[in-house]
Amino acid sequence: MFYFLLALVLSIIFTLLIRQVALKFGFVDRPDGDRKIHQKPVALLGGTAIFLSFLLVAGYLLYWHPLYDIDIFAGKMFWVFVGGLILIILGALDDKFNLPVKWRLVVTALVAIIVVAGGVGLQKITNPFGGIIEINLWLLADLLVFLWLFGMMYTVKISDGLDGLATGICFIGAMMIYFLTTATKYYQPNVALLSLVFAGACLGFLIFNFYPAKIFLGEGGGLFLGLMLGVLAVIAGGKVATALLVMAIPILDLGRVIYLRWRYGRSVWQGDREHLHFRLLDAGLSHPQTVLLLYAVAALFGATTLFLQSSQKLIALMFLFLVMIAVTFWLGKSRKKA
Repeated sequence: MFYFLLALVLSIIFTLLIRQVALKFGFVDRPDGDRKIHQKPVALLGGTAIFLSFLLVAGYLLYWHPLYDIDIFAGKMFWVFVGGLILIILGALDDKFNLPVKWRLVVTALVAIIVVAGGVGLQKITNPFGGIIEINLWLLADLLVFLWLFGMMYTVKISDGLDGLATGICFIGAMMIYFLTTATKYYQPNVALLSLVFAGACLGFLIFNFYPAKIFLGEGGGLFLGLMLGVLAVIAGGKVATALLVMAIPILDLGRVIYLRWRYGRSVWQGDREHLHFRLLDAGLSHPQTVLLLYAVAALFGATTLFLQSSQKLIALMFLFLVMIAVTFWLGKSRKKA
């Protein structure tokens, strides 16, 4: 708990400092009356505060004061830190100069490759119908982890459409991995410690990121949060289902929006108000109500991972998939009525 609080306090300090730097040098997000619904310019670069606080506390534990054999991740986490730094730099450049989409995609993919090449990988996954599936082909395993990390980075980044939404859901995801890895069945205190430090860094920033936000994650912040949540799920012994259930609504919503853009002939990279959080706002929920509702869904289904068996987790994911189909149908009808 001490290292959770230390990460939280450092995150608060860094957030206050970085907010002043962002405002001074013009790293701000200006409202446009459409997707950017804040009332006045808001500082960006907030993800840097999470990255720095996590780097300092986790780095200290990994390389100077190892607890619970956390140092067995020292080599892997070094490349995660390198990847995180690249994302933060990429994000700062994009926040200032609005980089082309293709360059952002290339650099994000490069980061995923660096992290996988650095040792973050899978040897086995739980079979939902019982037993363990051994992944003997290293190329297949690395490809799966690459796709997982790349997908998580962009899912979190794109879900960062309302104040505190992405940060809060990643905090919930980190805490679920912490609770899971402190349970007797999956006991991994080293992963639990990393998860707790990451959760503390997220919570310290969330104090200033919740509605009305005084600072936003920025491009790099959303990508880094997705990277870390994805990495924690992998090194926790392939607890991908845990992260999937926490992030299920953003992931399914992303798929729904991509389908709608393709169906109506729009670019899949072109932002719009099709995302569920915007549609809930249009349906009459307030900004905080929408965010808290999505927090509750993430926490509810994340908590199920603590007591459901693998096959039951699969059923929960299928249930959420059916819910998203129903929501898509309902939103389509409401649009036609409007």
